This record gives sequence, C-alpha cells and structure tokens, in this order.
Amino acid sequence: MKRILLSLALVCTILSSAQETGESSLGTWHMYFGTNKVSDKFSIHTEGQLRYYEHAKNFNQLLLRTGLNYHINPNAIATMGYGYITTDGTFEEFPDETNSKEHRIFEQLILKNKVGDFLFEHRYRLEQRFLDFGDRTDTQHRARYRLQVTLPLTSVFFLNFYDEIFLNLQDDVFGQNRLYAALGVNVTHNLSVQAGYLKNHFPSANFDRLQIGVIYNPDLRDIFKKDDNGS
Repeated sequence: MKRILLSLALVCTILSSAQETGESSLGTWHMYFGTNKVSDKFSIHTEGQLRYYEHAKNFNQLLLRTGLNYHINPNAIATMGYGYITTDGTFEEFPDETNSKEHRIFEQLILKNKVGDFLFEHRYRLEQRFLDFGDRTDTQHRARYRLQVTLPLTSVFFLNFYDEIFLNLQDDVFGQNRLYAALGVNVTHNLSVQAGYLKNHFPSANFDRLQIGVIYNPDLRDIFKKDDNGS
C-alpha cells in the first residue's frame, strides 16, 4: 500500500507541475487500444483516439488505426498497418496550418525486455503520410522511436512511462517529442485502464494533455475455432 501511495504522489506531482504552455487550456486525449489474437503468430491491432484542445470539447483530432501483427516471439512483434486521421489545426500557435485529412501507412517493430521489476518496450516506427489540406496535397515521411517502461506495483496497479521522439525525413528533422506518465489498473487479465499526463513538445509550442486510455486484448482464436467446427 505504501508503494501505491508513493506512486500516486509521484503522478500527482507531475500533473501539478505541468505548466500551461502552448495552447491556453489543458486538453484531453481519449484512447482505445487492442491487440486481438487470431492465431498463434498473428493478431490484429485496433486503435481509436479522440483528442481535444480542452476537457472533452474543442475538437483537435480523430485518429483511427489498424494493422496486422506478426509475433516473431514473445518479445518481438512486427506490424504493418494503416491509419486515418482528421485534424483541426487552426489554433494560434500554428497560424499557417489548416484542417487536414490524412491517410497513413506504417511499418513497426516492437522489442521487449525485462530488468528486475521493470518492463521495457522499444517501438520503432516508419510512417508514410498522405495529407489532404483541401486546396493542396502533400506526402511526408517520418520515423518514430518510443521507449516505454512499465513498473508493476501489485497484481492490479502499475505505473507506465514513455518518451517518444518524432523525426521528419524531409525539411526540419525534429518534429515533436512526447513525454508521458500514468497510473494503470488491471481490471481483468486482458483489460486495463490508464490515466496520465502527456507533455507534447513541438519546435514552436508545448502542450499539456490529460490522457484516459483503455487497453483491451481479447483472444479471438477460440471464436475462429468454433466457426471452423461449425458451432
């Protein structure tokens, strides 16, 4: 219990120290992630995010993403996928931006390892971005690297931290950096919830975001087996 209270105090300290930079309001991201096993080696990634400039209002972005995962081994996963993103970029820190729609293809490799009680995850991702601004279109390429660390506190509670850097493969190299800290709860063996804080740093602005995430990883292999048996 003492460990949980100390962890709660740490997260609260991070949240309280977040400075209101960039946009004037503390925004929110509402997120769902799923890994749906369909065979021993393959699973389907599902994801949906709603991002707001303020608490659940003043729309910023809708992100829908899916992909096919190949589980090389328990500690290595390769993914190829697609994302659809609509963005309202018309806020004062980026006066030249306009609303956009984006079709995105991505390739990804996740590597996992454990050191003591700490679970490490390295995510390497390449993205091909096809953007439509209404009056013009653009194609951009980007590389991303995320280091995530998870610390189980009990069988139910855990802490989650990550830092992710975005590198443009054209124009200015640095795109953005995301620093994240959260407290998580394992609701069941395949369902967890996280609440945390994200500092999103761009070259010309910084944004503070509260995040609520739901991670649901159902195993669909039993369903496919029933269908094969005619049940």
